[in-house]
Amino acid sequence: MVVPEAGSAGAPGSISVAVATCGRPDSLARCLKAIARQTVVPSEVIVVEQAPSAASLEVVATCGLPNLRYFEQEKLGLSASRNAALLHAGSQLLAVTDDDCAPEPGWLAAMLEAFAGIDRIAACTGAIHPPPGDPPPGMYGLSSRTSPVPRLFAERAVPWVVGSGGNFAARVAELRAIGGWDERLGTGSPGKAGEDCDVIDRILAHGGAIRYEAGAVVRHDFQSRARRKETRSTYAFGIGAMCGLRLARRDRFGWAMLRNYVRVHLRGLARALRGRLWEDAAERIASLRAILPGLRYGLRVPASAPRAGAARAVALACGPPTG
Repeated sequence: MVVPEAGSAGAPGSISVAVATCGRPDSLARCLKAIARQTVVPSEVIVVEQAPSAASLEVVATCGLPNLRYFEQEKLGLSASRNAALLHAGSQLLAVTDDDCAPEPGWLAAMLEAFAGIDRIAACTGAIHPPPGDPPPGMYGLSSRTSPVPRLFAERAVPWVVGSGGNFAARVAELRAIGGWDERLGTGSPGKAGEDCDVIDRILAHGGAIRYEAGAVVRHDFQSRARRKETRSTYAFGIGAMCGLRLARRDRFGWAMLRNYVRVHLRGLARALRGRLWEDAAERIASLRAILPGLRYGLRVPASAPRAGAARAVALACGPPTG
């Protein structure tokens, strides 16, 4: 397989889709099946696998996407996976999602329509819903973002209001201009999470506008209560780390984000205690406890520019689609 150099071309309106995965072939199969059902065909689909297996290789080889490129990468974290896709993207736009997400059929069409609008946005985020139907017993929704109202962000705002990393697209040139995703942050890194909020904030600080497009919908898998608590705790650590990185370089907006995030959890804790929702209260307390260690990490971690994660292209012997 010939791997192109980091490109700056791509037909106007063309869009690449990148999927980060780490040893979850069943989830990856559901995600790729959803991408194959898009009403707009992506220019290419880039899968970056950080826990390669025969099962994952079979999934990508039989998913029915003719323009799929598959890369294997050591476990460097989610940001490194995103950066590997950014390095090899051949379109003007790059949309990213995760292996535990399933985009609705109109996802890419809504994204492209937002980028074609008069606002000349640098990036676009979208809605995140749980899968259709009631959750199985003991399972819960996560990362929901259900506002039906589109919104344009033209200046810095707390980034978790703007969007989430599992439903995000940006101009490739803009992402490369800001250095891509910060590999000190994100799942699988010492920073644990927060890479999505970090890249959103850096785009806004760089002068780019971001649109929340309610019609660009991604479905996020249900999670168990224990897994949701763990995820929210690591996310809080990542937010603390992201704020710490800014405070370390004397960016006062780091304080504004930190205050807002703590306030959100304190209010949520108060509501949970008033309603005697003890499990919800425990989740809030776990999140609050994680913020300070994350902040300490962000303040102390060596300053370095995000680096592009190396990845090895794997040639696929594609078979007929399954399922």
